[in-house]
Amino acid sequence: MREIYLDNAATTKPLECVIEAVSETMRLEYGNPSSLHKKGIEAENKIKESTAFFANLLGASEDEIFYTSGGTESNNLAIIGSALAYQKTAKRIITTAIEHPSVGDVFTYLKGQGFDVIILNVDEKGYINLEELEASINEETSLVSIMHVNNEIGTIQDIEKIGALIKKKNPRTLFHVDAVQSFTKIPVSVRKAQIDLLSISAHKFYGPKGVGLLYKNKKVRLQNMLHGGGQQKNMRSGTENVPGIYGMYIAAKYVFNRQREILEHYKACKTYLYTRILNEIEGTHLNGDVVEVSAPHILNIAFEDIRAEVLLHSLEQNHIYVSSGSACASNKMSKSGTLAAIGLNGQALDSAIRFSFSIDVTEEDLETCVDVLKKQLVLLRKFTLGGKKR
Repeated sequence: MREIYLDNAATTKPLECVIEAVSETMRLEYGNPSSLHKKGIEAENKIKESTAFFANLLGASEDEIFYTSGGTESNNLAIIGSALAYQKTAKRIITTAIEHPSVGDVFTYLKGQGFDVIILNVDEKGYINLEELEASINEETSLVSIMHVNNEIGTIQDIEKIGALIKKKNPRTLFHVDAVQSFTKIPVSVRKAQIDLLSISAHKFYGPKGVGLLYKNKKVRLQNMLHGGGQQKNMRSGTENVPGIYGMYIAAKYVFNRQREILEHYKACKTYLYTRILNEIEGTHLNGDVVEVSAPHILNIAFEDIRAEVLLHSLEQNHIYVSSGSACASNKMSKSGTLAAIGLNGQALDSAIRFSFSIDVTEEDLETCVDVLKKQLVLLRKFTLGGKKR
């Protein structure tokens, strides 16, 4: 039976051209990019080619691009690095209640270090209140960190409006955007949105795992977290992951060259699955905003009278792979902070399944998914959490 992978917000399958590029780079451009000889220069040129591409995509300059091990490191470097760099004059930092753990947990850590942490609420669809944000910013606010696309429900924040509001209220306040789920899906220009720091991770768009990117406005100071060889302008010591960086570039280049076609495919998948589930399966409802205005690759559906973990493993037995929340926490089956923040509680909080799409998903895959869901839910719903029949 064909495996149907619908957990692409957790990670995507690397493209064949990416696998080939990484392999070839490991085989041929294996030198240390800091070395002055030919092999070092060959490796350095791979990084330069990648950097020029990403700088152009983001509307940044090449000296504002820094490579990391992924979204978690990029977020940590941006938030902790800026908080420590400006702590003598500004110790208020602001984020939202629906951030990825690599942001939310960092704010928890900094609160323990004495920072004034403000957590913004969201409405039932996952949007922040701009008036609450504006009221929270004061002269001592060093940073606002807000994700572009929520990784669980797909809500898209208006980062251009948010960026303008932040800079109007306090031009010295930095704006960090976690763009891990939005990059390649939702347009972003760091200049237009007045973004100072932006995080990207390759494995969310068919690139290799273990590599990411941090855009840092050249005017921004960060306290570096790694000390050693002084690579990347002393911002991130350690020999650069040349094959990973080049693989990330190849993946992004592939997607952007076919972006319209790929986004239309995501939207078609999401619309098809959403329409069939809500029309054909009782006791289901959408978490987040309507399909038309949320991220094209993420669909979060609540299934009444069934625990998400039970449904997830039931689908897995039929070779269908989905998620019950953030990939960084779902294997622990912990409660979703995002779903709680949008107002779900009780059984509703433990009934949500996230479907997320890739270029490999077919309509036949989605048809099979719906058919399996309908059959399995009939069986599973015979018993509620308390053992009673529906």
